[in-house]
Amino acid sequence: MTQADLTRQRLVRAALELFTTQGFHETTTPQIAKKAGVAEGTIYRHFTSKQHCFNELYRAAARWAGKLVKDADALKVGPREKLAELARELVAGAARDPAVARLFFVQRHDDLLDDESRKAARDFRLSLESLIAQGKADGSVKPGAAEVWAGVWLGVVTLVIDRLAAKEWPETHAGVKLALDGAWDAIAAPRG
Repeated sequence: MTQADLTRQRLVRAALELFTTQGFHETTTPQIAKKAGVAEGTIYRHFTSKQHCFNELYRAAARWAGKLVKDADALKVGPREKLAELARELVAGAARDPAVARLFFVQRHDDLLDDESRKAARDFRLSLESLIAQGKADGSVKPGAAEVWAGVWLGVVTLVIDRLAAKEWPETHAGVKLALDGAWDAIAAPRG
């Protein structure tokens, strides 16, 4: 890895931590540079602006989340088990790297996202809706729009991600299992 690559990694980590603890607008480029241990001008060798840096980070988080959906979808199990695996992986990721999970799932940044970042978020959402649609097709998910049930499921899972990312809950907290079970229960078709 080159020195430039290492510098970029330090900048990315510093910006990610600051954006997710202080907020985008409250974070300044001098703060990012100081936290990364570089001169402020170094930022502009890697990013055209603070917002460009933000969007790079957001897309990386979207790629991580999107890969988890694709991995879950590739499993040779039913939709409930796919969603359960996806939830477990999202929770593990939030515990491992809270800032990435917080950036993509918890904080709202619609006004900062460029077209490429909006597309990355849409791709994640559509992949999740596809998993929900599989459940609708096999009768395990309630009738209705997959978009709605994906939002309901993700809303409950995001509660867990938020608590883990804020370090309010450890991965072993009873609320994790309760919420993940509740995410499924909220969208599950009634058993008849």
